[in-house]
Amino acid sequence: MASIEFDQVMVALDGAKRISEFNTEYWMGRDIQGILGYEKWDNFRKVIEKAAQACEATGTAAKYHILDVGKMITAGKGAQIQREDCFLTRYGCYLVAMNGDPTKQEVASAQRYFAIQTRRQELSDISLNDEKRLELRGRVKEAVKGLNMAAKASGVRRYDIFHNAGYTGLYGMGLSKIKAEKGIPQNEDLLDRSGRAELAANEFRLTQTEEKLKKEPTRSGYRATQIHHDVGRKVRQTIKDIGGTMPEKLPAEPSIKRIGQKAAKPLPPLIK
Repeated sequence: MASIEFDQVMVALDGAKRISEFNTEYWMGRDIQGILGYEKWDNFRKVIEKAAQACEATGTAAKYHILDVGKMITAGKGAQIQREDCFLTRYGCYLVAMNGDPTKQEVASAQRYFAIQTRRQELSDISLNDEKRLELRGRVKEAVKGLNMAAKASGVRRYDIFHNAGYTGLYGMGLSKIKAEKGIPQNEDLLDRSGRAELAANEFRLTQTEEKLKKEPTRSGYRATQIHHDVGRKVRQTIKDIGGTMPEKLPAEPSIKRIGQKAAKPLPPLIK
């Protein structure tokens, strides 16, 4: 195959991509052999072997990304012979490109292609995590509003003490100490710095406390505060029983208020 530009390699690799029954993408070695500028399979086979060795060196079994396969083809006079081929995941293709002849323009273009695609996937994953955090944070805000209404009906007047009791039950310590343990400034909202697992635990604490206050009406602010602490403690015990990470041990996340303000991180400087 004649030397081709990056955009041509990109189109060719996209065109050679296949989708499995599990909706995952993969490539066949024979399909990308020419795209990477290799005329002979034997020469390309050596590149695949180097890629497999590189995969093993990272502690990952190569068979999960680079798998030898064979298929029957019809040769001269109708004879059926088996032709060697190779199944490659996206990571497998990336390793093949990285272990190819760097003097080949096709190989260099393929390296850029897989680096760009990998970065796009990383940004997509980050975006998805942020979206889920935003959704959970919104639900927690609504849960706080619902609990405050139930607390007011239960005679609570000191909401700082009431909410701190819930945190103490769930975290085993008060709000001020939680922030200190996580390195969160005291003027920031703990829940704005919480990840998905921590937000989910707090949502459960809040909604279950609200339900309990409604089912067990009281006009004692002290009793309502004790109920909040007890519910938080039981949620904590549940996390412990299932082997989860205790909430005070979960790392602080970037402030959720800045997620919408973040400039989209650009792709690596590979496209000119």
